[in-house]
Amino acid sequence: MNRLLIVGAGNFGREVMDWALAVPPEKRDWELEGFLDNRADVVESLDAPYPVLGDPDTFEFTERHRFICALGESAARLEYGRRLRARGARFITLIHPTATIGSNCSWGVGCIFCPGTIITNHVTLGDFVVLNCYATVGHDAVLGDGCTLGGHAVVTGWAVLGEGVFMGTHASVLPKAHVGDHALIGAGSVVIKKALPRTTVMGVPARKIL
Repeated sequence: MNRLLIVGAGNFGREVMDWALAVPPEKRDWELEGFLDNRADVVESLDAPYPVLGDPDTFEFTERHRFICALGESAARLEYGRRLRARGARFITLIHPTATIGSNCSWGVGCIFCPGTIITNHVTLGDFVVLNCYATVGHDAVLGDGCTLGGHAVVTGWAVLGEGVFMGTHASVLPKAHVGDHALIGAGSVVIKKALPRTTVMGVPARKIL
Protein backbone atom coordinates (compact mmCIF):
# COMPACT_ATOMS: atom_id res chain seq x y z
CA MET A 1 0.00 0.00 0.00
CA ASN A 2 1.28 3.47 -0.90
CA ARG A 3 1.71 6.14 1.79
CA LEU A 4 0.11 9.57 1.35
CA LEU A 5 1.88 12.72 2.57
CA ILE A 6 0.04 16.04 2.79
CA VAL A 7 2.33 19.00 2.05
CA GLY A 8 1.13 21.78 4.34
CA ALA A 9 -0.09 21.29 7.91
CA GLY A 10 -2.02 24.57 8.12
CA ASN A 11 -5.73 25.21 8.00
CA PHE A 12 -6.27 23.91 4.48
CA GLY A 13 -4.01 20.94 5.18
CA ARG A 14 -6.28 19.86 8.02
CA GLU A 15 -9.30 20.14 5.75
CA VAL A 16 -7.57 18.08 3.08
CA MET A 17 -6.82 15.44 5.72
CA ASP A 18 -10.57 15.09 6.31
CA TRP A 19 -11.34 14.96 2.59
CA ALA A 20 -8.69 12.27 2.11
CA LEU A 21 -10.10 10.16 4.93
CA ALA A 22 -13.57 10.48 3.34
CA VAL A 23 -12.44 8.56 0.25
CA PRO A 24 -13.60 4.94 0.67
CA PRO A 25 -10.71 2.49 1.16
CA GLU A 26 -11.72 0.46 -1.87
CA LYS A 27 -11.30 3.56 -4.08
CA ARG A 28 -7.71 4.40 -3.09
CA ASP A 29 -4.35 2.69 -3.23
CA TRP A 30 -2.81 4.64 -0.33
CA GLU A 31 -3.08 5.17 3.39
CA LEU A 32 -2.53 8.56 4.98
CA GLU A 33 0.83 8.75 6.76
CA GLY A 34 1.14 12.38 7.84
CA PHE A 35 2.12 15.93 6.93
CA LEU A 36 5.21 17.71 5.65
CA ASP A 37 5.79 21.31 6.74
CA ASN A 38 8.77 23.52 7.58
CA ARG A 39 6.90 26.30 9.42
CA ALA A 40 7.64 26.01 13.12
CA ASP A 41 4.50 27.85 14.25
CA VAL A 42 2.26 25.65 12.10
CA VAL A 43 3.94 22.45 13.27
CA GLU A 44 3.63 23.44 16.95
CA SER A 45 -0.05 24.33 16.66
CA LEU A 46 -1.18 21.34 14.58
CA ASP A 47 -4.25 19.69 16.05
CA ALA A 48 -4.60 16.51 14.02
CA PRO A 49 -4.24 12.75 14.56
CA TYR A 50 -1.36 12.55 12.07
CA PRO A 51 2.17 13.87 12.70
CA VAL A 52 4.39 16.29 10.83
CA LEU A 53 7.10 13.99 9.50
CA GLY A 54 9.55 16.57 8.20
CA ASP A 55 10.40 19.39 5.85
CA PRO A 56 9.12 18.94 2.27
CA ASP A 57 12.45 20.21 0.95
CA THR A 58 14.54 17.59 2.78
CA PHE A 59 12.23 14.67 3.49
CA GLU A 60 13.62 11.45 2.05
CA PHE A 61 10.64 9.84 0.40
CA THR A 62 10.45 6.42 -1.21
CA GLU A 63 8.76 5.11 -4.34
CA ARG A 64 5.79 4.10 -2.20
CA HIS A 65 5.08 7.68 -1.13
CA ARG A 66 2.37 9.72 -2.79
CA PHE A 67 1.82 13.45 -2.30
CA ILE A 68 -0.91 16.05 -2.25
CA CYS A 69 -0.02 19.73 -1.87
CA ALA A 70 -2.47 21.42 0.52
CA LEU A 71 -1.16 24.96 0.45
CA GLY A 72 -4.02 27.38 -0.02
CA GLU A 73 -1.97 30.07 -1.79
CA SER A 74 -1.67 29.34 -5.51
CA ALA A 75 1.94 30.42 -6.04
CA ALA A 76 3.23 28.49 -3.02
CA ARG A 77 1.36 25.35 -4.08
CA LEU A 78 2.82 25.56 -7.56
CA GLU A 79 6.32 26.16 -6.23
CA TYR A 80 6.33 23.22 -3.85
CA GLY A 81 4.50 20.93 -6.23
CA ARG A 82 6.93 21.56 -9.05
CA ARG A 83 9.94 21.36 -6.75
CA LEU A 84 8.86 17.97 -5.43
CA ARG A 85 8.05 16.67 -8.91
CA ALA A 86 11.56 17.62 -9.99
CA ARG A 87 12.82 15.33 -7.22
CA GLY A 88 10.66 12.48 -8.50
CA ALA A 89 7.65 12.82 -6.19
CA ARG A 90 4.38 11.29 -7.37
CA PHE A 91 1.15 13.21 -6.78
CA ILE A 92 -2.39 11.95 -6.54
CA THR A 93 -5.52 13.90 -7.43
CA LEU A 94 -7.85 13.92 -4.44
CA ILE A 95 -11.54 13.72 -5.39
CA HIS A 96 -14.06 13.93 -2.56
CA PRO A 97 -16.88 11.38 -2.90
CA THR A 98 -19.47 14.18 -3.25
CA ALA A 99 -17.72 15.86 -6.20
CA THR A 100 -19.54 15.62 -9.55
CA ILE A 101 -17.51 15.27 -12.74
CA GLY A 102 -19.08 15.16 -16.19
CA SER A 103 -17.90 13.62 -19.41
CA ASN A 104 -14.79 14.45 -21.43
CA CYS A 105 -13.02 16.29 -18.61
CA SER A 106 -9.29 16.13 -17.99
CA TRP A 107 -6.94 17.31 -15.29
CA GLY A 108 -3.29 17.14 -14.38
CA VAL A 109 -1.54 15.85 -11.28
CA GLY A 110 -2.01 17.00 -7.70
CA CYS A 111 -5.51 18.47 -8.01
CA ILE A 112 -7.93 18.69 -5.08
CA PHE A 113 -11.69 18.57 -5.65
CA CYS A 114 -13.37 19.37 -2.33
CA PRO A 115 -16.91 18.43 -1.20
CA GLY A 116 -19.74 19.46 -3.50
CA THR A 117 -17.59 20.63 -6.40
CA ILE A 118 -19.02 20.35 -9.90
CA ILE A 119 -17.04 19.98 -13.13
CA THR A 120 -19.53 19.80 -15.97
CA ASN A 121 -18.15 18.54 -19.31
CA HIS A 122 -15.28 19.13 -21.72
CA VAL A 123 -13.38 20.95 -18.95
CA THR A 124 -9.57 21.08 -18.97
CA LEU A 125 -7.68 21.62 -15.72
CA GLY A 126 -3.92 21.87 -15.25
CA ASP A 127 -1.74 20.53 -12.46
CA PHE A 128 -2.25 21.42 -8.77
CA VAL A 129 -5.69 22.98 -9.27
CA VAL A 130 -7.86 23.36 -6.15
CA LEU A 131 -11.65 23.57 -6.31
CA ASN A 132 -12.88 24.38 -2.84
CA CYS A 133 -16.28 23.42 -1.46
CA TYR A 134 -19.16 23.83 -3.94
CA ALA A 135 -17.06 25.53 -6.61
CA THR A 136 -18.31 24.98 -10.17
CA VAL A 137 -16.50 24.85 -13.52
CA GLY A 138 -18.71 25.08 -16.60
CA HIS A 139 -18.44 23.40 -19.97
CA ASP A 140 -15.34 23.88 -22.13
CA ALA A 141 -13.59 26.04 -19.53
CA VAL A 142 -9.80 25.89 -19.24
CA LEU A 143 -7.93 26.43 -15.97
CA GLY A 144 -4.14 26.66 -15.91
CA ASP A 145 -1.76 25.07 -13.41
CA GLY A 146 -2.21 26.08 -9.79
CA CYS A 147 -5.57 27.80 -10.06
CA THR A 148 -7.59 28.08 -6.85
CA LEU A 149 -11.37 28.46 -6.72
CA GLY A 150 -12.74 29.47 -3.34
CA GLY A 151 -15.95 28.10 -1.92
CA HIS A 152 -18.98 28.58 -4.22
CA ALA A 153 -16.83 30.28 -6.90
CA VAL A 154 -18.07 29.79 -10.47
CA VAL A 155 -16.16 29.59 -13.75
CA THR A 156 -18.69 29.51 -16.58
CA GLY A 157 -18.62 28.06 -20.10
CA TRP A 158 -15.64 28.71 -22.39
CA ALA A 159 -13.86 30.86 -19.79
CA VAL A 160 -10.07 30.67 -19.63
CA LEU A 161 -7.99 31.13 -16.50
CA GLY A 162 -4.21 31.39 -16.74
CA GLU A 163 -1.69 29.93 -14.34
CA GLY A 164 -2.01 30.51 -10.62
CA VAL A 165 -5.30 32.44 -10.66
CA PHE A 166 -7.01 32.79 -7.27
CA MET A 167 -10.78 33.30 -7.02
CA GLY A 168 -12.29 34.27 -3.69
CA THR A 169 -15.47 32.77 -2.32
CA HIS A 170 -18.57 33.41 -4.45
CA ALA A 171 -16.49 35.04 -7.23
CA SER A 172 -17.58 34.44 -10.83
CA VAL A 173 -15.98 34.46 -14.28
CA LEU A 174 -18.56 34.87 -17.03
CA PRO A 175 -18.71 32.98 -20.34
CA LYS A 176 -15.67 33.37 -22.63
CA ALA A 177 -13.91 35.75 -20.21
CA HIS A 178 -10.11 35.55 -19.89
CA VAL A 179 -8.20 35.88 -16.63
CA GLY A 180 -4.43 36.40 -16.82
CA ASP A 181 -1.74 34.49 -14.95
CA HIS A 182 -1.65 34.98 -11.18
CA ALA A 183 -4.58 37.37 -11.10
CA LEU A 184 -6.61 37.57 -7.88
CA ILE A 185 -10.39 37.91 -8.09
CA GLY A 186 -11.88 39.19 -4.86
CA ALA A 187 -14.72 37.49 -3.02
CA GLY A 188 -18.10 38.08 -4.63
CA SER A 189 -16.59 39.78 -7.68
CA VAL A 190 -17.66 39.15 -11.28
CA VAL A 191 -15.21 39.15 -14.21
CA ILE A 192 -17.27 39.99 -17.28
CA LYS A 193 -14.64 40.07 -20.04
CA LYS A 194 -11.07 39.97 -18.73
CA ALA A 195 -8.68 40.44 -15.83
CA LEU A 196 -5.06 41.27 -16.58
CA PRO A 197 -2.15 39.13 -15.33
CA ARG A 198 -0.91 39.74 -11.77
CA THR A 199 -3.67 42.18 -10.90
CA THR A 200 -6.20 42.18 -8.09
CA VAL A 201 -9.75 42.87 -9.24
CA MET A 202 -12.86 43.40 -7.18
CA GLY A 203 -16.47 44.43 -7.63
CA VAL A 204 -19.38 43.86 -10.00
CA PRO A 205 -18.16 44.20 -12.65
CA ALA A 206 -14.65 43.45 -11.39
CA ARG A 207 -12.18 46.30 -11.73
CA LYS A 208 -8.48 46.53 -10.99
CA ILE A 209 -7.63 47.77 -7.48
CA LEU A 210 -3.96 46.69 -7.36
